[in-house]
Amino acid sequence: MNNRIAAALLLLGLGAGYGVAQWHPTAPMPAQNDKQALYWYDPMYPQQKFDKPGKSPFMDMQLVPRYAEGAATTDTPSVQIDPRQTQNIGVRLAPVSRGVMTSTLELSGILAFNDRDVAVVQARAAGFVERVYARAPGDVLKAGAPLADILVPEWAAAQEEFLALRRSGDSGLLSAARQRLRLSGMPAGLIAQMERSGRVQSVLTVTTPLSGALQTLDVREGMTVAAGQTLARVNGLDRVWLQVAVPQSQGATLAVGQAVTAHFVGLPGSTVSGAVSAILPANALDSRTVQVRVELPNPDGHLRPGMTAQVRLAQTSGQAVLLVPSEALIRTGKRVLVMLAEAGGHYRPVEVEAGAENQDQTVIRSGLQEGQQVVASGQFLLDSEASLRGLVSPSSGTSEMSMQPGAQP
Repeated sequence: MNNRIAAALLLLGLGAGYGVAQWHPTAPMPAQNDKQALYWYDPMYPQQKFDKPGKSPFMDMQLVPRYAEGAATTDTPSVQIDPRQTQNIGVRLAPVSRGVMTSTLELSGILAFNDRDVAVVQARAAGFVERVYARAPGDVLKAGAPLADILVPEWAAAQEEFLALRRSGDSGLLSAARQRLRLSGMPAGLIAQMERSGRVQSVLTVTTPLSGALQTLDVREGMTVAAGQTLARVNGLDRVWLQVAVPQSQGATLAVGQAVTAHFVGLPGSTVSGAVSAILPANALDSRTVQVRVELPNPDGHLRPGMTAQVRLAQTSGQAVLLVPSEALIRTGKRVLVMLAEAGGHYRPVEVEAGAENQDQTVIRSGLQEGQQVVASGQFLLDSEASLRGLVSPSSGTSEMSMQPGAQP
């Protein structure tokens, strides 16, 4: 009977030993009298090292020694996994590659008038408003649309003189009289009309010089106007400005000419493409943003100032940088780590300096080299095991600090 029990216990022990051997992180060696310990640690707080044995300041237990056999070296701590078991625990590797970083910013924008496409309509001479056409601010007008009729009395006498000289046939005097009409502010079209008809044309019809939206109309029937007085203001609509606020953290990567695509709420299903035309020199203090101006074509007039848009701004780093999958990063709040894969199934934590991120790729400024392999899936399991084993990144300052047993951390 006793022989049967002993045989059963032996089989159970062999089976357990085989299971543990399938995944074997590098573990600390038991206490050895003939080996010198590298340091001592509390298994519950393996990141803290002590330079001599004693009682843990964290738990009611003795510190555990770490020997050279328990870790590769103090400079290259690592966790080892049987290469045959990496797939079973979901470890997936990704290369550290070099390429040009292309990122996309998703922002909001609002349409505004193009302040470079503005026409100001003024009175060419003093006169009286005889008629105001049915116009109002906000109307979209074509070029040449009439706004008001203005009677200019001083033009009548100058035109009478011109017609009298034309009957005399003196070409020299006629040319001088025509020049006086131009200097009085009479437009060339009205002079030509007077010459064709032979009648005095003292009423000027003020028209819009370009197609666009009527912004102001400061003229009423019967009022007196002075020479140079502003009567109306018109904004063109052939090209409009899209104003975009970019966070200051992204402002350094902006450049004139960057490609922009915009989706407007009022135009579902349509996409308008343009480019950054200007980066304004002053930042918005209230929102801490950089103001960017995008010029968009508007041939059919569907884009109206005041419309909101979802803007996609493409950014390119312009030079080759190191890239890793964003999922490979372990962010602790104080630093950023990756699990670096090495030969023989060894994995060790490495602290890196992360840069810009674009969807699934992150720029690495320092800590890695091109061609290395990092763990893109399963890295948190390996990092936890490394912490339990007391393995930390060599570049970490505070976690490498040694303490006296019983001292407060």
